[in-house]
Amino acid sequence: MLPLGDLEKKVMEALWDSPDALTAIDLRDRLSGQKGSRELAQTTVLTVLSRLEDKGYVTRARDSRPHRYRPVTTRANFMAELMHDVLGAARDREAVLARFVGGVSEDDAAALRRILAGR
Repeated sequence: MLPLGDLEKKVMEALWDSPDALTAIDLRDRLSGQKGSRELAQTTVLTVLSRLEDKGYVTRARDSRPHRYRPVTTRANFMAELMHDVLGAARDREAVLARFVGGVSEDDAAALRRILAGR
């Protein structure tokens, strides 16, 4: 899985938060309207979308102008894949899992127990 830059992360978050596909203009307006965010050029957003498309994270509907973009996968699937990538790169998977589980909240630990019990 290819890493995401800061602006790529923000674009993906905006796409995941939207029930509909978005145009570059929609994304520019949403991102520029966030507290503490700088004004973005539409060309900047289009460049980020192009990179995300090249990485396989977004798809573009070409049947309309302006093009509309949507994420290829859900936020949960994306995050799970990141976790699998990190775990897969570990020399000692058990140590990584132990360190991870040791650092989760009680609520997250309870959720993990429920998930594992359902297997």
